[in-house]
Amino acid sequence: MTSLRQAMAASGLDRLDAQLLLLHALSVPPQDAAARRAWLLAHPEADMPVTAVQAFNEFVQRRVNGEPLAYITGHKEFFGLDLAVDARVLVPRPDTELLVQWALDTIDSFDVATLPPPHRLLDLGTGSGAVALAIRHTRPEVLVDALDASAGALKVAQANALSLGLTVRFLQGSWLAQVTTRYHCIVANPPYIADHDPHLAALRHEPRAALAAGPDGLNDLRSIVDTAGPRLCAGGCLLVEHGYDQAAAVRALFNKGGYANVVSRRDLAGHERCTGGRVIGDSRRPMMK
Repeated sequence: MTSLRQAMAASGLDRLDAQLLLLHALSVPPQDAAARRAWLLAHPEADMPVTAVQAFNEFVQRRVNGEPLAYITGHKEFFGLDLAVDARVLVPRPDTELLVQWALDTIDSFDVATLPPPHRLLDLGTGSGAVALAIRHTRPEVLVDALDASAGALKVAQANALSLGLTVRFLQGSWLAQVTTRYHCIVANPPYIADHDPHLAALRHEPRAALAAGPDGLNDLRSIVDTAGPRLCAGGCLLVEHGYDQAAAVRALFNKGGYANVVSRRDLAGHERCTGGRVIGDSRRPMMK
């Protein structure tokens, strides 16, 4: 028989990855993972069933080949929500929680006299639905729409909404081309990696269309910034995520597009990772930094 300690040691993976794959091989539900991780640490000599050893070895090989842990387990936590993910969508990143928090802060900052509720928000390029569902879960009074060009991605997002019991309207389309509704806030985490960026090689298991965006990585950001204004209420806000070194270029896009109060927000590492602005019509109210 193979013990838990022996299986982890033989895997060659870092401890957390090995633990999470062991739990997956043992068919432990994600919501029980924390408790079972504690059990693994307390019982390293416990024997594993043969079928679990076989499954674990398969998972380890996939991880060694560079497949994201979330694709192997089928789950990823984001903003406190357990999301199902697969190769049809990007794995939600912790960095994107910054975009969610800024959207929540922005909605809370609205002057209800000029922007009365119910507030309506659009999440562009929703993927797994991470951003849209996090906002809907945290602010259930906000009406949330989520759009993606990929039918496969929308199926993943819809399944997550159903599993979490959250009501979100899902739309299929290319950015804002078919959008006619006006929103109080539009958020987007679009592709922003340059086509020839060497980092793309490490992301080969994730959908390239959701990662790369032209020679400078700004093609989709240009499209969104250029077309979002008419889809926002007067005083409404556009908030976008971008690369750590793209803030100045993205602010220039906002300024060129006539947005007011253009600012960027920094992540915990001090990098400017999100930029936002208001449509002209209520430029007296500053953006929430």
